[in-house]
Amino acid sequence: MARQPRVKTWVVTTPERPWRRMKAPPQRTRGRANLSLDGTRDQVWEGFGGCFNELGWVALEALGAAQRDRIMNALFGPRESCRFNLCRLPIGASDYAAEWYSHNETPGDYAMRRFSIARDRDYLVPYIRMALKRQLGLALFASPWSPPTWMKSPRAYNYGTIIWKPQVLRAYALYLARFVEAYAREGIAIRQIHVQNEPLADQKFPSCLWTGEQMRDFIRDYLGPIFRRRRLGAEIWLGTLNTDDHDGYPLTVLSDAKARRLISGVGFQWAGKGAVQRAHVSWPGLRLMQTENECGDGRNTWQYAGYVFNLMQHYISNGVSAYVYWNMVLPEGGLSTWGWRQNSMVTVDMETRRVTFQPEFYVMKHFSRFIRPGAVRLGLTGHWAGNAVAFENPGGGIVLVVRNPLGERQELRFGRLSAVTLPPNSIHTLVIS
Repeated sequence: MARQPRVKTWVVTTPERPWRRMKAPPQRTRGRANLSLDGTRDQVWEGFGGCFNELGWVALEALGAAQRDRIMNALFGPRESCRFNLCRLPIGASDYAAEWYSHNETPGDYAMRRFSIARDRDYLVPYIRMALKRQLGLALFASPWSPPTWMKSPRAYNYGTIIWKPQVLRAYALYLARFVEAYAREGIAIRQIHVQNEPLADQKFPSCLWTGEQMRDFIRDYLGPIFRRRRLGAEIWLGTLNTDDHDGYPLTVLSDAKARRLISGVGFQWAGKGAVQRAHVSWPGLRLMQTENECGDGRNTWQYAGYVFNLMQHYISNGVSAYVYWNMVLPEGGLSTWGWRQNSMVTVDMETRRVTFQPEFYVMKHFSRFIRPGAVRLGLTGHWAGNAVAFENPGGGIVLVVRNPLGERQELRFGRLSAVTLPPNSIHTLVIS
């Protein structure tokens, strides 16, 4: 006779009380299941994380050592943390850098003799090292928001396109290769390079437009060859795509056999939440990643946290093997250098030094704390399937993450487990063995 499954861990977050560990429900079966495994198995999970940005380090530096440690332990530590293991960093200025910059603003330096990550040693390298101290297996991927200005038309960090000339394209491929090598000399391995942050974003902050054809040709003819010649271990990814135009990007690039052999995966964010479905259907074994969580407006409301849960459920259910938040830490209000406000997992009041763990911290933790690298996603059926994900961890045990978005209590009956009461507007993680 098969052993009755039991709930080993049950954690619930409500607007009033985050991260409350609950007593496991009694081991008995009553009533018909309204959520069950459907017998299918899909992607293997790689990880969760966030992005290291300059303004995050500015906020952390405003704190004393004990408060910094508290935040970094909560994100990366071995105990009661988010256990982040896959994070992002920018190549040059992102929209949450303190100011404009690239790693080589010397016009005509096609040989990259003046390439330097000196600025990163002040802002990003110490931030990353604090994470690596706590999470030795932390994997990193990087993406540029803009090439150096002298490689662009018009010559500016924002708006515009890369100058499409072989000499410039060879230099830019070398620039990205030198970035990987420079970080390796700091003892920091860059596992992946994503060619361009949001290639359809023509923005007032650092940005650069690319077509799918340009991305294909650059990877095939310039970036891939130089990575191979210099024997770089970093993977090349088609990302980070902010478009639902599956035909214009994934299909255009991946249909080229030479480019496809050089590409390890595809990264999607923002408008890419539609294209990710078609990519997963078209290339079932292709690694996909959600590379930047949508960012809100700096108010960090519970309502937006519910929207973030829905984003995570959507991307995970449509085949991504990793999910990456945007700013893990920001000054309170989330004001960018370029004048808008965005949410973050943790905020720091720069005057009082008060630290607040915001609702989206707990949303991320409900997934990342329990779903381990190597877990396999399990298909679900039943009327709660659109509000839940399930994984089988390496070595066994099922992790179920489910949200009740309704304003009244609901009953969840998962498989042969007894009913679990879901409070109004609540998020739950159940670890079942």
